[in-house]
Amino acid sequence: MCDPIQNTEVRGLLAAVLEALAIPYPATVGGGEVYDRLLAERAMHATTTLRGVLDHGDDPGWTADYLRARLAEHPPAEHRARGDTEAGR
Repeated sequence: MCDPIQNTEVRGLLAAVLEALAIPYPATVGGGEVYDRLLAERAMHATTTLRGVLDHGDDPGWTADYLRARLAEHPPAEHRARGDTEAGR
């Protein structure tokens, strides 16, 4: 078993990337198009921030905050997720 990552900035960046990619699956077949668009936008932002850290030495803590700000522009609430009900909306 690997040791947990101790650097809190790196952990924060990894958590932000996971937050970007781990969005709920759509509740309906028709929701797939919105889901695909949303996931593509969020993945693009995650890729950009990772490249900034790995290729340009950007600060992981600042980059995690930046990524979360971009994710807020593309919230997963844009589509109905499995398990959502009309009453729960």
